[in-house]
Amino acid sequence: MDDLCAELSQSDQQDSLDDEQQICSPEIGGRPHLPLLHSFKETLPRRETGFHKSSRICLTKIQEALFKHRWEEAAEYMKNYFETLEDTTVRKQTVSPEVIWRMGSEILHHLPNAKLEDFNSFLERLKNIGVKNFQKMCLEHFFHLLLLGKFDDAKRQVSAVENWRYGKLTASQPQTAKLIQAYHGYLGYLTWCALKAAISDTVTDKSDNSDVAEIQEMHRYFRQSSLNLQEILKQPGVWDPFVLGYINMLDFYENESEALKVLNEYAYDNSFPPNPNAHVYLYQFLKKHQASEKTLMAVLRILHALVPSHELMLEFSSLLLKSGESQHLQESVKVIFSLLDYSSWKNNLDAWICLGEIIKLLKKKDCFHFVDEEWKLRKDWWPTFHFSTYLARQDFKENKELFRRKSFVAAAVMENKSVYCSQKGGHCQKLKKKTKKESKKATKRKCKLR
Repeated sequence: MDDLCAELSQSDQQDSLDDEQQICSPEIGGRPHLPLLHSFKETLPRRETGFHKSSRICLTKIQEALFKHRWEEAAEYMKNYFETLEDTTVRKQTVSPEVIWRMGSEILHHLPNAKLEDFNSFLERLKNIGVKNFQKMCLEHFFHLLLLGKFDDAKRQVSAVENWRYGKLTASQPQTAKLIQAYHGYLGYLTWCALKAAISDTVTDKSDNSDVAEIQEMHRYFRQSSLNLQEILKQPGVWDPFVLGYINMLDFYENESEALKVLNEYAYDNSFPPNPNAHVYLYQFLKKHQASEKTLMAVLRILHALVPSHELMLEFSSLLLKSGESQHLQESVKVIFSLLDYSSWKNNLDAWICLGEIIKLLKKKDCFHFVDEEWKLRKDWWPTFHFSTYLARQDFKENKELFRRKSFVAAAVMENKSVYCSQKGGHCQKLKKKTKKESKKATKRKCKLR
């Protein structure tokens, strides 16, 4: 949006300069061109016509109102800004419709008293002016209708734009056309889901005569949707909703091999951008269909490389522990330590329980050096990050179980030098006294206030 507005400002300046050049042109005035006059003219400030000045000020007011979320005020200014569509300059005719479309859509989305009819009339008017952005405008119109639950209207909208043709302009926007095709397929998937939910839950046999018509219609939407979704999945990109919809349908029809093929390509095709969700979907599908633990670990290993703080890392650590192999035990230690490196996991009880269980197992197997290796990498900052006096007091007061689990880990890696694990529970007694004193002070303050 800022780029478009900047381009509009440049357009105003260029238009003013063009006007001046026309005034000083020897062809118009019939006077000879004087070189000295040209050099002198360069030092003069550029003039701005009244129309361009008012449109520039109006645009600034709209931007300010949008920034401060004053939607009614922005809507009033937008009514006046529509006059810029009458500008005859080529650059303004190209840029203005897109600026009005983007800002106007934002205003209508947030305007309290805006109706569907307002949004429809706004976009229909702009579609006839800004042919360059016709497909994008239709796609946004489709999103708005979908958001309001107007499935039939959304279907008509996306069908109309899918068949739209405008000479070379259509061929120059292949990505937008494919995206529209994909959303058409996704809309078919949503209809398929609605039909699936409408069929009685008591019917277990898909060939039951009572629901033959509904099942046939479901299958028809499945075929239509599959064709559209397959096309977009051939293009490199992040297509999470489309992948999930397609996999859900394939899974329903028990086409496990095709679903697995799609998920593998989505996760491992190098032409696609790195996408942690692709590996999550693959793992969930494999787990649902009872794949081997070795296969599951292979998927989670790549996910760990992409997102070490992912919630599935707890499952990954548990799978590694189950195998019992030495290299897997060492990897399990690395995974759980990496997880606790992130502040979002500091107070997670499951993570500390998992680390405690790993420490117990490694002590039994005389493999505690795996823990020592990871601790050496963190001994300079973990004591402050996880085992400070403040955190000990807070954990003891708010979550005794978390305090106990962290105390066990601290005793193992810090040799009882942490405030979490003072010998004979001395520190715990101190914490109890401190918390009692704090509670007494709080009650005294309340009494004084009364």
